[in-house]
Amino acid sequence: MQRYLLSALATSLAVAGSAAAQTVTLESLAEARLRYEGVEQDGLPRRSDAVTLRARAGVEARYDRLSALIESEGTLAIGTAYFDGLEGDTGRPTIADPQNIELNRAQLSYAVPDRITVTAGRQYLALLDQRFVGAAKFRQNAQTFDAARVQATLAPKLTLDLSYVWNVRPINGIDGRGARPRSIGGDSVFALLGYASPVGMLTGFAYLIDAEEAAYQGYRLSSQTYGMRLAGKRALGGGYAVDYALSYAHQSNYARNPNDYAADYWLAEAKLSRKAVVATLGYEVLGADDGRALTSVQTPYGSVFGFQGWADKFTTTPADGVRDLYAGLGARWATLGRVRNVELSAFAHHYDSDRLVRSYGDEINLLASAEVGGVTWSARYADYFADRFATDTRKVWLTAEWAL
Repeated sequence: MQRYLLSALATSLAVAGSAAAQTVTLESLAEARLRYEGVEQDGLPRRSDAVTLRARAGVEARYDRLSALIESEGTLAIGTAYFDGLEGDTGRPTIADPQNIELNRAQLSYAVPDRITVTAGRQYLALLDQRFVGAAKFRQNAQTFDAARVQATLAPKLTLDLSYVWNVRPINGIDGRGARPRSIGGDSVFALLGYASPVGMLTGFAYLIDAEEAAYQGYRLSSQTYGMRLAGKRALGGGYAVDYALSYAHQSNYARNPNDYAADYWLAEAKLSRKAVVATLGYEVLGADDGRALTSVQTPYGSVFGFQGWADKFTTTPADGVRDLYAGLGARWATLGRVRNVELSAFAHHYDSDRLVRSYGDEINLLASAEVGGVTWSARYADYFADRFATDTRKVWLTAEWAL
């Protein structure tokens, strides 16, 4: 499939160039991220310390309504005192950033502004809040989808977003194998129908995930999820505004999944802001069925980081589900003197099981970030205090990011 995508891209660029070379525009794509991640996890004899450098480079060509994009990606492990999920010391906590070099994106697009966009090839998919389908860009190797996607405006307030996915390349890189595969085939369909209502964007969604890889949990991550999401914003006067989001979904087994289950998903979140300051309060439930493994709401193709804290204790939803009550306070400034995009935030989470309700534990997350001289510098910290699930875990990240 990769060589066919490359051939199609090369052909499209040649045709466009020969037709009207002077009208073809080229845009260079380049970005780099240097990161230190340190993890201490109770129950493991040694800590993990990873220094990794991720770089991407590519080009996008545009000709009238057509565009072609190709991008490579590489991750270098400079400091290797960690287990990356595939290689390394298993007595250390997992930091899922293996060394890697691959074709990250290769896509063709046709767009009529405000009417329709069709994209085919290896691409990012970031649907709604990325809870169920996302690019997982926090990890050094992002998640991409070999897919055909149509985004269309059906009426002034009505939109359609439809994707057929035949292959998913998760964060495991080209050496992925077994339960952490290089790629996951299948016939998956993602459909969203959005309506711009007076109270916010109302979106109905259906995610039909066909994870056709036996070593990947024995097909038990194949699921069908149907739901609705409402997201909007309202001014309250006095400089205050509130952003809100409400979601509900029902998930059950699909395709070759041998489990027979059904579970519900809920989310309610509000963000109260005034000038630079934002206060957040939310409650998210990934429901459970009868307590068997992988019969709770699962999100294998979602962007995991940013949901249920940063310590990554719930990347696979526990058999009894999880309830997450969280609150946060943050501030953002576009400029502070010669520094841009300054952000400070602190969040607290309390986790319970959904079935047979019991406390899982608590977590705090801290972030400081700013852009100086075209480079974004950030420091993050996560501390998970275990109760009746997993073990105490502490994580720290120091990151420098640059993009062309």
